[in-house]
Amino acid sequence: MKIPELLAPAGNFDKMITAIHYGADAVYLGGEQYSLRARAGNFNHADIERAIAYAHDHNVKVYITVNIFAHNRDMEGLDDYLRFLRAAGADALIIADPGIFHLARRVVPDLPLHLSTQANITNFAAAAFWQAQGAKRLNLARELGLKEIREIRQHTDVELEIFVHGALCISYSGRCMLSNYFTGRDANQGDCAHPCRYSYQLVEEKRPGQYFPVEEDERGTYIFNSKDLCLLTRLPELVAAGADSIKIEGRMKTIGYVGSVIRVYRAALDWIKMQIFSGHDPEKIVLPQSFSNEIKKIGTRGQTENFFDARPSNKGMLYDTIRTCQGYVPAGIVRSVNPLLLDVRNPIECGDRLEYLGSSIESLPCTVVAMQTQKGESISRANPGTQIILQTEPALDKATVHSLLRKNMEGL
Repeated sequence: MKIPELLAPAGNFDKMITAIHYGADAVYLGGEQYSLRARAGNFNHADIERAIAYAHDHNVKVYITVNIFAHNRDMEGLDDYLRFLRAAGADALIIADPGIFHLARRVVPDLPLHLSTQANITNFAAAAFWQAQGAKRLNLARELGLKEIREIRQHTDVELEIFVHGALCISYSGRCMLSNYFTGRDANQGDCAHPCRYSYQLVEEKRPGQYFPVEEDERGTYIFNSKDLCLLTRLPELVAAGADSIKIEGRMKTIGYVGSVIRVYRAALDWIKMQIFSGHDPEKIVLPQSFSNEIKKIGTRGQTENFFDARPSNKGMLYDTIRTCQGYVPAGIVRSVNPLLLDVRNPIECGDRLEYLGSSIESLPCTVVAMQTQKGESISRANPGTQIILQTEPALDKATVHSLLRKNMEGL
């Protein structure tokens, strides 16, 4: 029984480096066109070549998203772009649109094609269809439960990829038109304005001023606002079900989010692997509470397992606020060691309690005892966007470049 690949989001080059540092087996990223995250940092042609070279140097695969739902106007130049991705060394393409899929099979027949979750594979017959079309991997719809995933696995030998963590779209498999109608920004062309996170008030047209009785704050109510997906504790079951890859959402998220989440899932997969090699039945493996404690420190919308056991209820929604209080924030990113040079992401003051995030699931607490500018000037406060030389107690002697430090904001 194999451990699935850990597939991480790479919204820009720095996020990709962080994901690789914390143990991603593969990353997915988008170019400046054809990607469903048009407002992520994204990669131009030179960036794509550089990213693929860096990832391959670290034995990490790169999958390129070509997953918009294309109109005729989008097809111009697509042939050349696909040929460029093949020449650049992409390991696979992630595609949702049947037209783009058909074109890719003709133009770059030797390049593996992965079907995007936007194609909403919800049954084994659809899985068999796409396998027959030449898909090497299927990212199954997020509307599936464990039982259905197992049934699809039993009926096909194509690779199966499962989204396990990150933001959930309120529409079916991400096919949403709200953004288009509200703002003119087409979510299916990669330009979603995220209206599911807007605040709303409901009123019946013949009863002006009488609002629908739902909980709301001073800005309104959040009737489409789903909690974030988290299947961390269900990883043993997904391993047993035969998942080939587990995928983290987050190309629009921060470096701190991406690194922190990948770190936890890498540690969890490695721990599960050790349990299996020790003879434990994966169906009966239970992750230690420390993993759940750690993942709860990341993100701001709470957590839901979505359809994994049953159809989700209103408990999977966050109606009364756009996000919950964030207890921890990234303090900075280690840029060099000896001395410890930190790229500051949130304010840091002498006396602050920080936590260093290494490869272990256990973080290393420390206290800031001194800070200096790169010119050697002592400071008592460091602001975001600056770089400082950091001294802590205990000293972070084993810190590595690209690692994160975070700050506990609770009680401040």
